[in-house]
Amino acid sequence: MSDLSFEQLLDEYDPKIKTGEVVTGKVIDVKPDEIILNIGYKADGVVTRSEYTTEPGADLTTKVKVGDELTCKIIKLNDGEGQVQLSYRRLAAERGSQRLQDAFDNHEVLKAKVNQVLSGGLSVTVDETRVFIPASLVSDTFEKDLTKYQDQEIEFYITEFNPKKRRVIGNRKELIVAKKEKAREELFSRIAVGMIVNGKVKNITDFGAFVDLGGADGLIHISEMGWSRLESPKKVFKVGQEVEAFIREIKGNKIALSMKWPDQNPWAKAEEKYAVGTVVKGKVVRMTEYGAFVELEDGVDALLHVSQIANERIGKPADVLSVGQEIEAKVIDFNKEEHKISLSIRALLEPASADEDTVAYSDDEPAATKE
Repeated sequence: MSDLSFEQLLDEYDPKIKTGEVVTGKVIDVKPDEIILNIGYKADGVVTRSEYTTEPGADLTTKVKVGDELTCKIIKLNDGEGQVQLSYRRLAAERGSQRLQDAFDNHEVLKAKVNQVLSGGLSVTVDETRVFIPASLVSDTFEKDLTKYQDQEIEFYITEFNPKKRRVIGNRKELIVAKKEKAREELFSRIAVGMIVNGKVKNITDFGAFVDLGGADGLIHISEMGWSRLESPKKVFKVGQEVEAFIREIKGNKIALSMKWPDQNPWAKAEEKYAVGTVVKGKVVRMTEYGAFVELEDGVDALLHVSQIANERIGKPADVLSVGQEIEAKVIDFNKEEHKISLSIRALLEPASADEDTVAYSDDEPAATKE
């Protein structure tokens, strides 16, 4: 009687098929937990669920169908039931490992779907080989919640490859930084002062709104959001809003934007509309200790000095006027260069022959007046 084992006898019978070799077969039957292949051998090959995928509880009938061809690695010539035990997963992992080695050596961009979000990062699989992307390397900014990446397809580099320790590290941050730098260079190479640009509002502060121009952010200062005086940028813009503006200044890596369109400048014809001696109507929009500011139209305010509110001396504007009140007054001074207009209610109350006081426009302190 021969001392050779059954597997050894099979090897002698057909030396073309050996453990560790790679074979290609056609699927002749599929069950939820195993695949049967015709590999051109006296025995069929079988791929169990665990040897096909690492996905827990996977239904193999949804993965392959009868007639498909699979290339697998022989792991045992007899699985105990007379079939050749095959592994699709191990062969894929070996090929995946070589794939990752090549990607690491060539600094190649890879793409894979996130199959698991961990507390410390993301896990993806490339040809049955697990790649871990630490949270610090997921983005160029800190992201507290990584769950949004679940099942998303992402791009990354392999920046550490040590298959012996099963340590394969992916880096998405490096790719993002490189793409942003390229986009920034392209943006600055084509923009110029005065150019009209479009972008999305990225962030809003008390002093302005930052707009993503696709490569760099531009700032629209609150004073450049229009010709009208604004209380808060948050009343005008929302994050994600599309805006159109023009480039007012480029200084180094900083881009200043403006929405004060020249053709909408209310001061363009203000010298004619508000010439000295003209009687105008307006609304009180704010008050200081030394006077009230009156809006004549969007973007055109005038100062009504405390000394020009009434014939009698008053302590402060709020003693007589209130914000929102409509008033009628006379223009007593117009400064074209500084965009300043001074008004007087008192001039309308006095006889026409009386001398009219002239008050300079100032946001910070009361100007000198005749007494």
